[in-house]
Amino acid sequence: MRFIGITGGVGAGKSEILDYIRKHYSCEIYLADQVAHLVKQPGTKAYQALLSLLGQDVAGRDGLIDKGLMADRIFADPSLLEQVNGIIHPAVKAFLLERLERARAAGQVDFFFVEAALLIEGGYLALVDEMWYIYADEAIRRQRLSASRGYSEEKIARIMSSQLGEAQFRESCDFVIDNSGELAESCRQIDRRLSGLKCRE
Repeated sequence: MRFIGITGGVGAGKSEILDYIRKHYSCEIYLADQVAHLVKQPGTKAYQALLSLLGQDVAGRDGLIDKGLMADRIFADPSLLEQVNGIIHPAVKAFLLERLERARAAGQVDFFFVEAALLIEGGYLALVDEMWYIYADEAIRRQRLSASRGYSEEKIARIMSSQLGEAQFRESCDFVIDNSGELAESCRQIDRRLSGLKCRE
């Protein structure tokens, strides 16, 4: 079983790539953003650590951490962001590695994927068997974000400036999928890569 990281800038189309892989290959797929939500649930170590850091009242009546209130606390004291990340990121990594070992022990899937924009910065290059970069031309990414999410040009620029540049993604990744055009072409690139990996196993 191959452990593959999928990363890329905002608007590159990572979700549609993963949708295709999910439908056509024997695999498990985890989105780091969704895992980050899971590890903050009541009863987890990360949950308790976040309440200790941010205050017990950051949990709402339902016991769940109030995302808006947490964001307000961090905005009021930016030094908290690094501490919050220091709680959540290791918890996400531990969750994924536990699921990875479980999948390997079960032996029922060929591929195990994790997706996030910050995999490289998060140290996942040392964990995955290979890292994929989903590339799309910047103008196309801007158009997608404006059309699908209603983002303003200012918001798009702000998000893009906070992420790695194309050269850094390409330098760090083992495989690049050009998702600038039709999805069918991107799927052909995926098929060639995954077929090749299965042949080498």
